[in-house]
Amino acid sequence: MRKIYLDNNATTPVHAEVLDAMLPFFREDFGNPSSTHWAGSKVRKAVNIAREQVASLVNCSPSEVVFTSGGSESVNTAIKGIAAARRKEGNHIVSTMVEHPAAFNSARHLEKEGFRTTFLGVDGDGMLHAGEVESSVRDTTILISAMYANNETGVIFPIREIGGIAAAKGISFVCDTVQAVGKVPINFRDLQVDAMTVSGHKLHAPKGIGALIIRSGTRIPPLIHGGPQEKNRRAGTENVPGIVGLGKACELAQNDLDKEVARIRSLRDSLENGIREAIPDVKVNGHSEKRLPNTLNISFKGVYVEPLLAELDRNGIAVSAGSACSAESREVSRVLTAMGLDSATARSTIRFSLGRENTQEDIGCVLALLPPLIERLRNERSARTA
Repeated sequence: MRKIYLDNNATTPVHAEVLDAMLPFFREDFGNPSSTHWAGSKVRKAVNIAREQVASLVNCSPSEVVFTSGGSESVNTAIKGIAAARRKEGNHIVSTMVEHPAAFNSARHLEKEGFRTTFLGVDGDGMLHAGEVESSVRDTTILISAMYANNETGVIFPIREIGGIAAAKGISFVCDTVQAVGKVPINFRDLQVDAMTVSGHKLHAPKGIGALIIRSGTRIPPLIHGGPQEKNRRAGTENVPGIVGLGKACELAQNDLDKEVARIRSLRDSLENGIREAIPDVKVNGHSEKRLPNTLNISFKGVYVEPLLAELDRNGIAVSAGSACSAESREVSRVLTAMGLDSATARSTIRFSLGRENTQEDIGCVLALLPPLIERLRNERSARTA
């Protein structure tokens, strides 16, 4: 059975060149980069090269790159760290209802410590409006937290405008860029953000490695205390194989970013148009233009997501629920609810997220299978409720 992976917003396969770059650092080049002898010096050089590769992809200084265990640690460090550093200046945070749980729950945690958070909604296209961010700012606002692109819908927020608002008012701005880095061009210098995040396993590097980009001069105390690694910004012996892998993945992404953006967008559009033409009563969720080129979030009226996902899986097609629901909790996606979708529509939603290994043949296989599958599931549900 042919296996087709269309869940790249969840994780990506490690690129062959990334794996090749990592392998020597498990055995031959095993030293601790903090060691001053021969075993450490070569490894330290490799870490520095990787730092330069990450910096080059997002256009920041290598000195602004802090290696972490991944996106969640980076987001937690930035939000909690800036809140702690600026606590004497105010206690108000502006965020959104559609943030990744790492950011959303970090803000919720800070509420328990006396901070106040305004969680902004989005419109029916999943878009956050910069004007609403500006109008929510108070005299006590010290931090704005907003993602670059939503992990469920792919909708891209007006980060430049929000950054301009934050900079003009002297407010720190944390941007979760995990889903965007390596998928669309990101220019740290242009965004006017104080901190942004990178996760290796979203761009064909391994799990367990990421980075936090901290603008020079931004005060963020470490979340993890211990040794002086990462210039005292993140303690712990560096995950050298992971760091090397992340660096290589960033280099590969930068080398063919424009070409891959165009190719993957074409595949996504082919999938979306094919579904619209072959299947009635579907709804694409998210802005039609301002979204990641690889993401399609779509609802199928009259179909429950659980049996649909199970049938696709049995046929070798891996996708995910557009709503973060499960058979146990039956909870509907916070993102889709914020967009105004009713419960039934949210529970009929799946997300296709494409990657560099997907082909037009993959899309053809999905479009051959999906229309009769949707028709059968609708008929079976109709028969049960008749």
